[in-house]
Amino acid sequence: MRSVFFGTPEIALPALRALHATSEVVGVVCQPDRPKGRGLSLSEPAVKTEALRLGLEVHQPLKVKDGELQRWLESKQVECAVVLAYGRILPQAVLDTPTKGCLNLHASLLPKYRGAAPIQWALMKGERETGISLMQMDVGLDTGPVYTRRTCPISETMDAGELASVLAELAATVVREDLTNALGGQKAEPQDEALASWAPPIGPEHTRLDWKRSSVELHNQVRGLAPRPGTVTTLETKRLRILKTLQQPEASGARTAHEPGEVVVANGDQLWVATGSGLLRILEAQVEGKRALPARDLINGRVFSVGQRLGAEA
Repeated sequence: MRSVFFGTPEIALPALRALHATSEVVGVVCQPDRPKGRGLSLSEPAVKTEALRLGLEVHQPLKVKDGELQRWLESKQVECAVVLAYGRILPQAVLDTPTKGCLNLHASLLPKYRGAAPIQWALMKGERETGISLMQMDVGLDTGPVYTRRTCPISETMDAGELASVLAELAATVVREDLTNALGGQKAEPQDEALASWAPPIGPEHTRLDWKRSSVELHNQVRGLAPRPGTVTTLETKRLRILKTLQQPEASGARTAHEPGEVVVANGDQLWVATGSGLLRILEAQVEGKRALPARDLINGRVFSVGQRLGAEA
């Protein structure tokens, strides 16, 4: 089978390797190199680096709707395109070019969490499981019929980076074990629109911690946005990124009369903050302009002390 792989970030690498091992990959499409770092030097996507290592041709179109990408695919006589986290919506003309269609590996159990950030939103909503859905692509946003769904559990401490690694390997399993059936005549099942939910891109408004929320909600927000972009709050005049937490919900006896955001315990490695319901333990945080540190070092450095109020001026 002559195939093309569409993908850009690191999560797509195991699936690319699996496709390369099971088909003739005649090209890899990823987004253009982007400026990165303080010097704004061009940095190539992770998928490009891996594709070149595998000896594969890389195509990085600036646009996907001007006909150039379609002509490139036609020149490759592609039977199938496999897509994972490419980062752009493909037009119908491109979807129609591979003779057996374009299949997407989406990091949720569709129709839940359609959109750009399914991993982050599954965690922020407190889901206990997620997975990879193999779907036939159409012009909608993750709306096509689904061939297969493979699930994985989500632990209470797993963050977005850890979950992405698990799902990346699960996507590779889907390529190795399910792709052939999907291309060989297996019938795809239409999604139930009544069960659809959305996972929009993460913006600055999603990163700010509101300490009036419960410890459970705040913990899910922190792990859903870790390691990047992280959640933010303020400590006096400093901006603070909260990177790792544990929650103690009200039901476990953690109800407190302290104000939301107030530091209740700051001793040893125990850093506990009151919330709207329950306590939140901060395990790792980063003061603006400094490196990330564990709670013990932050307490020893007198960054935190009992009675301080996080987010007080927000």
